[in-house]
Amino acid sequence: MGNRGFEQAEFEARLARAQAAMGAADLDALLLSTETEVRYFTGYLTRFWESPTRPWFLIVPASGKPVAVIPSIGAALMGQTWIEDIRSWSAPDLADDGVSLLGETLRELTPDRGRIAVPDGHETHLRMPLADFRWLEALVDARQIVGDAGIMRGLRMVKSAAEIVKIETACAIAGRAFGRVPEIAGPGVPLDDVFRRFQMLCLEEGADWVPYLAGGAEQGGYADVISPARPVPLAAGDVLMLDTGMVWDGYFCDYDRNWSIGDASSAVQTAHAQLIEASDAAFDIARPGATAAELFHAMNDVLTRGAEATDAGRLGHGLGMSLTEWPSLIAQDHTPLEAGMVLTLEPGIALGGKIIVHEENIVITDGAPRFISLRIGPEIATL
Repeated sequence: MGNRGFEQAEFEARLARAQAAMGAADLDALLLSTETEVRYFTGYLTRFWESPTRPWFLIVPASGKPVAVIPSIGAALMGQTWIEDIRSWSAPDLADDGVSLLGETLRELTPDRGRIAVPDGHETHLRMPLADFRWLEALVDARQIVGDAGIMRGLRMVKSAAEIVKIETACAIAGRAFGRVPEIAGPGVPLDDVFRRFQMLCLEEGADWVPYLAGGAEQGGYADVISPARPVPLAAGDVLMLDTGMVWDGYFCDYDRNWSIGDASSAVQTAHAQLIEASDAAFDIARPGATAAELFHAMNDVLTRGAEATDAGRLGHGLGMSLTEWPSLIAQDHTPLEAGMVLTLEPGIALGGKIIVHEENIVITDGAPRFISLRIGPEIATL
């Protein structure tokens, strides 16, 4: 396994890149409020974000280190990070849940007519009540609150070598758990029991937690990949799929595996082989300068050759601190690939009213890409 946490130099490099981009966009501060944004600059890792009660804020000024404005319950843990300026209040406060403190801090860190940016594109959200945000707009006086010009997206999309090690570690843990599926699944075993026991396998193999497990099992495929598991026993002719997003040290893996319960039909065998061919087609062109759309088309061209692609909306995405990140592998996303991006390749085929989906994780390098999930061949495994 890799080392937990990061050296301070990792955060200093992230901050330097952010402040350079802020300068180019004429921005005086970034105001961040979500778990991944705060953690990106601080290393502040806690499951306490599962509670929606308290808001949390981090300000990245145009120069100098970030400033945390957080509930007092989190001050001790934040004090273990490289952040030195930690301002807190007793939360929850139904009258003023950190808003006046945040406004005061923003006024201190930015000029009178400064521009304060918040992430505002796809896959972003503002984690504070709308009424509090309106109040904050009034508190910052003549300063403008504007979009961040895609700065956070650009920063997080390209991973450092240390980040990639964490994702690789998560992938390896999942791979060991996938390798043990024959211990827990087979004819007669209820699907919901398989789901529970697979999460246990992930934890046994070293996962910190398993926030995402999806899949399905039905005759000749499955109807969808997001329904909760039901207590229906696996039967001969079923295709079982498990898709795990488990976490190690704050970073996700996200890939799946399919198994046939007993001998697979010729249709299932052909579909599975076509899925592997599709993901390989995208892998072969996944080099710096290629676009997300080009990877989509490479897979889609294979999927629509004598078959019907699923209507999933995309055929892969970015991966890192979140289960799904930018970019999306869709026809409309022309984001150019860069070395350091980590992507999923996720083709799917419709088969007799059901679907079969395959997913791998890869990293873009200066040359040929690299699988960080254990690549499998075209033959579907049997249980």
